[in-house]
Order: sequence, then structure tokens, then C-alpha cells
Amino acid sequence: MQQDANTLYKLIILFMLDKVDFPLTNSQISEFILEQGYTNYFTLQTALNELVESDMIEIESIRNSSLYHMKQSGKEAVDMFEDRISDAIKQDILAYFEENKYKLRNEVEITADYYPARKDEYYVVCKIKEKGNVLLELKLNVMSKEQAVKICDDWHKDSSDVYAYMVEKLMMK
Repeated sequence: MQQDANTLYKLIILFMLDKVDFPLTNSQISEFILEQGYTNYFTLQTALNELVESDMIEIESIRNSSLYHMKQSGKEAVDMFEDRISDAIKQDILAYFEENKYKLRNEVEITADYYPARKDEYYVVCKIKEKGNVLLELKLNVMSKEQAVKICDDWHKDSSDVYAYMVEKLMMK
């Protein structure tokens, strides 16, 4: 019985990843599954780890977030076993995406991270993506970790203004 429940949790995760054209973060997946009361946090994390270990999904780390991408073997698994997910659960997932898709996409397609360069210097990499395609990638060299953190923290709210300014400025001639 527990094996069937674990299989269901994995299929729910795969179904979620199959229904969007962008990766989902650990917190986005967790928010949905935990709010619905399907399982607890530890069981969910086990299911995610087992999907990564079985090469059905891959994980990408950006700053403090883990992004999950569907792999071909995960797509094949959900296509074969989707009928094991109840229609009610599928409808919950689709309704969640309908209500939150823009917010979810925005969270994963506007990213900023920093890396140490040399002593007391950091590289900041800020990106705006749309459907997986990079629209803008900005790399900055800053003189302190505090500056790097501040830029990363502010990028999410200011990225569209920066993008618009750069396009406007570069088009003026």
C-alpha cells in the first residue's frame, strides 16, 4: 500500500512538470502538494530525490532554489501511467496552474545568482528567460558580497525595467 502511495506522489510530480513548459522549483511543487494535503514534506522530498536518482527529472540549483526539469524518461513514465492519477487530482493540478501560471513562470524565468571571482570580488549573473530562451543575460563584477546579494535580491522586481531601458537605449540612434 505504501509503495502505491509513493508511486502516486512521483506521478503527481511528473504530471505537474509535464503540464508546464518551464521548470518548477522545490517550493512550488511543495506548496501545491502540501496545501492539497496529499502527503507530508519528508515523503515529498523522498519522492523528488527518487525521481532524480532514477533519472526521470533533473535538478538545477540557482542561488537558494532547486529547479526541477522533466527528462524524457519521466515524460515516458507519466504518459504510460497517467491513468493511475485520479481525475480529481489532475483537475486540482490544472486549476492550480491556471490560477498561478504567470507567477510560477516569473519565479523561475527571472533569475540572479552570484559567484566568488577573486578576493573581495563577485560575479553576478542576472537572466530573463521566456519559454526557456534567454532574452537577457547580464554579467556584472562587483566589489563585495553585500553588493552581489543586493543586486540578486532586487533583480526580480527591477528586471523588466532594466530590460526595457536597455532595449530603448540601444535602439536610439
